[in-house]
Amino acid sequence: MTPPVATDRHRRRGPWPPAAQPGASEGPSIELVGSPAAGPIAAPSPPAVRDQGRLDRGGKARSARANGRARLVKDVTDRLGAALGLVVAAPLLAVTALLVCLDSRGPILHRRRVVGRDGVPFDAFKFRTMIPEANRVLERSPALRQEFERRMKLPIDPRVTRVGRWLRRTSLDELPQLVNVLIGQMSLVGPRMVTEEELPRYGEHRYTLLSVRPGMTGLWQVSGRGDLDYERRVELDLHYVTHWSVAQDLAILLRTLPALLRVRGAY
Repeated sequence: MTPPVATDRHRRRGPWPPAAQPGASEGPSIELVGSPAAGPIAAPSPPAVRDQGRLDRGGKARSARANGRARLVKDVTDRLGAALGLVVAAPLLAVTALLVCLDSRGPILHRRRVVGRDGVPFDAFKFRTMIPEANRVLERSPALRQEFERRMKLPIDPRVTRVGRWLRRTSLDELPQLVNVLIGQMSLVGPRMVTEEELPRYGEHRYTLLSVRPGMTGLWQVSGRGDLDYERRVELDLHYVTHWSVAQDLAILLRTLPALLRVRGAY
């Protein structure tokens, strides 16, 4: 496989892609969601240049970057939607920030370091939902750490504050990510954001994942959220990217509010 050509931005931020962890899978076969007859997805070759986004699937599948006009529509929709959302949600953001401040000591916002489009890292903003010494809790409990490393979530998480549990159930903790959307780091709809430590789980499919911006909501959000195992989340992410369309984004947005109201898989 020919590695991608490093750009100046990549050189400044370190080598890309990161080296796979020992024992990590390098590209398992993954069935297309909702398309059992389609067979496994072949791992795409890494792009030769940063703006090359078309995935060669015999002309049957394309990434969200393949169509210039549709990409422009998505970018404009994201920016306008984020700006409008921040204006409308301003009172709710202020009240939530006050509740976080009164509930427990620590910063109001949490910055989660994740990997964005083209492998460029950025800080995703969230309202803080955990106690300040959250990492120590996992260090003291090997069982909890093992469960977290397996699912990247804990159904019953002793690190979460009282207000944090409510914020997570309603997904209000993610409202500050509208700022990430506004400045072009995220999309309203997209695959889940992942950390650099999670990328080896995608194997060579990580090139597909990183061809688009992560989203505030997506197929994973409307298909079970935290109740899904990690492999299923990977399938949904890859299916979204390789079958992206404006119509699919609109459908996911329309399904997001009912999914949030059901609070299934929110923890």
